[in-house]
Amino acid sequence: MHSQNRRREAIIVLILVMFTSFITPFIGSAINLALPKIGHEFNLNAVTMSWVTMSFLLSSAIFLVPIGKLADIYGRKRLFLLGNLILSLASLGAVFSPNGSVLIALRAIQGVGSAMMFATGIALITSVFPPNERGRAIGLNVTAVYVGLSAAPVIGGFLIDALGWRSLFYIPALLGIPAVVAAIFTIKGEWAEAKGEKFDLLGSVVFMISMSALMYGFSKLPTPYAFILTIAGGLGLYIFVRLQMKAEFPVFNVSLFKTNRLFAFSNLAALINYATTFAITFMLSLYLQYIKGLSPRDAGMLLVIQPLVMAAIASWSGRMSDKKDPRILASAGMAVIALGLAMLVPIGMNTSVIYIGVVLVILGFGFGLFSSPNTNAIMGSVEKRYAGLASGTVATMRLVGQMLSMGIATMMIHIFIGTSTINPSNYKQFILSSAITFSVFVALSALGIWASLARGKISQEV
Repeated sequence: MHSQNRRREAIIVLILVMFTSFITPFIGSAINLALPKIGHEFNLNAVTMSWVTMSFLLSSAIFLVPIGKLADIYGRKRLFLLGNLILSLASLGAVFSPNGSVLIALRAIQGVGSAMMFATGIALITSVFPPNERGRAIGLNVTAVYVGLSAAPVIGGFLIDALGWRSLFYIPALLGIPAVVAAIFTIKGEWAEAKGEKFDLLGSVVFMISMSALMYGFSKLPTPYAFILTIAGGLGLYIFVRLQMKAEFPVFNVSLFKTNRLFAFSNLAALINYATTFAITFMLSLYLQYIKGLSPRDAGMLLVIQPLVMAAIASWSGRMSDKKDPRILASAGMAVIALGLAMLVPIGMNTSVIYIGVVLVILGFGFGLFSSPNTNAIMGSVEKRYAGLASGTVATMRLVGQMLSMGIATMMIHIFIGTSTINPSNYKQFILSSAITFSVFVALSALGIWASLARGKISQEV
């Protein structure tokens, strides 16, 4: 009977984590469709509009690592449920935003709530499922992320057209709070393997300031002040690492990167994967609308191919990683991604939409094959008391990788087009900037394959 209760609790945890894993990417992706309407209503310029997206990414990234440690000390369930509550209340506030500044602030608060869920979600799954079922559960969770990404262009576009941009925040506002209440009454356990440890406040502050400077600076490259901020952020992170090596209870156990080869290289592979993939949709959406003349809706319907294939493959690859070495599966996935990116390098004015669709299928297959096994490898490489740290590290790698990816793409566009809008007179320069961007991503993918293989053979007994 006891094992039945544990099994039921594990399934409830998985459903809740999958729900939040669907909502966050759904809003993150759908909000980009709504930016023109938000900008029109609040009279925002392009830079201010970008912060509706950027404020969420930035606050998520800087809070992830400290929250991961707090979850290990005070309880993962507690932080996960609090994150759900914060996201729900901030979403409810966003529905009634009176101006752009309030909306941007509420998006930053949403980012804090999401950081709480990102840092604890996979750690909770790792805590409640045995090693031989962990990959399958993680695969289902990754599938929920991709379903959220897949649904965003279709459902998000419909909601925006029918009910306005504020309707995007109805779902987390209306469903999040009942989910928290249900979890309080159904999940009895708590997981806090680092209970009693002292929280490293100094290290947390240094990390948050340094990561803010690095990410903000990189997003504004290649301007001079952006270089200064990026370098300052990098130096700050170096100081953070030195502080953590001396701390009795570090907020981020950097020794894991020195002593745990599997953990270090799996995280490096994740960082490179997100750095090579996140800006693909950004570049292709511009290409399809400007060069190929597709409407936003038609472009979205084509781009949905990639996350749909991801969702189909991620669950299968997660199950496979319980039986086969995740290193081989993840490395194969990265190789498929490199092939897809190489196929994007020569696209031009006359490239067919069918060709783009085929490439998106290949990329989706590669992403799905890489993500679940690599996450399973990271979570299985550490002791359970470090599960919150590992979960937070995975999410940090994702967000930093996403910022690097966008930084590379926007830098290339800035170099070739400058501050001009994209128009027929500079279409050739835009296509050249795309080719250089995808070429850089191919090179990074090759580095990612090396990082994935270099981690060594993975044991499934952790």
